[in-house]
Amino acid sequence: MDGLLVDSEILWHRAELEILVPLGAPIDAGATRATKGMFVREVVAHYHALAPWDAPTIDDVVDLVLDRVGALVEDVGRLLPGATRALSLCAALGPIALASSTPSRLIDRTLQHFGLDTSFEVVHSAEDEPHGKPDPGVFLTTARMLGVAPSACLVFEDSAAGVAAATAAEMGCVAVPASDEASRSSFDDATLVLSSLADLDEAWLAEQFHPIAVGGRESNGHLR
Repeated sequence: MDGLLVDSEILWHRAELEILVPLGAPIDAGATRATKGMFVREVVAHYHALAPWDAPTIDDVVDLVLDRVGALVEDVGRLLPGATRALSLCAALGPIALASSTPSRLIDRTLQHFGLDTSFEVVHSAEDEPHGKPDPGVFLTTARMLGVAPSACLVFEDSAAGVAAATAAEMGCVAVPASDEASRSSFDDATLVLSSLADLDEAWLAEQFHPIAVGGRESNGHLR
């Protein structure tokens, strides 16, 4: 969701600067967000370990960050180019799901704001997994919830941790990294790398899938 469908990575960075830096966290305002793809609690705990503060508690800071990101999404957030079209193209080929490191309460708030709350058959947060990305758990659980084999899934990701998680889950992966990250070797394992979801080719996407028999009828959605 964040950084792929919604231009919210910059909003996470802004919220972390506003809330964590005054507590002593050593975050570079001009650098790419170094904690991209991590649980928000892992992010807060990471900076607390680097520069411990006495109060508020880690859980309270997590709540502050989540509330601030939600407000920023509603105030200035926008869908990224090609996001709506990509969802439509994928939904025509099989069931689609949202698997995100973002906590459920912010996923729900974001999807409702953009009118996407009915776009997915399954919405699953990695907050319910023992480990976040690059562990493949969030993707494997989501595939089970969809009733689809991992090998039949195609993941769309913007983060290196997400690509690693998709690879570990033995799923295909379309990577859409930020422009300043596109040259990193961490995206080499992706099936396809795009500069924007707007560049997603409908014919290429259709070629990745073929019909399978489901209950006596043909159904799209099986990854080649």
